[in-house]
Amino acid sequence: ATRDESQQVNAELAEQDAADLYKAGEGRWGTEELAFNVVLAKRSYSQLRATFQAYEKVCGKDIEESIRSETSGDLEKAYLTIVSCAKDCPGYFATLLHKSMKGGGTDEETLIRILVTRSESDLPAIKEKFQQMYKESLAEAVRSDTSGDFRKLLLALLH
Repeated sequence: ATRDESQQVNAELAEQDAADLYKAGEGRWGTEELAFNVVLAKRSYSQLRATFQAYEKVCGKDIEESIRSETSGDLEKAYLTIVSCAKDCPGYFATLLHKSMKGGGTDEETLIRILVTRSESDLPAIKEKFQQMYKESLAEAVRSDTSGDFRKLLLALLH
């Protein structure tokens, strides 16, 4: 599946997709995953946001609530991740970064994966969202949770 990367939103398509998602999930016994797969995997994030708004009007509940009631396991987690990224991608990654550093240990793999893969795209937006959400800079969090050459590398990625 190739996701549409355009920022343009087609309101009619959003309404049609919302109706299709409703018919495939809440509007029937059982769930027709193919409809969810097509919409969630192929539509741009801008288009998905419009679809989620239309879905709430059609169904009377948000898409996450429907996904939780209609799916489970890895599929539920995958759908909810797509929805979370579509709604607020920087917020999604800021949350993952925070989780990777809170508590007793550090999830180094998550830290590295996000900082490396997002460094040339939306890392500035993630840093800004992290600051808003957790009232400290991402660099401060990394500085207090890591050490040595690993810390130096991560801080270099952040600047």
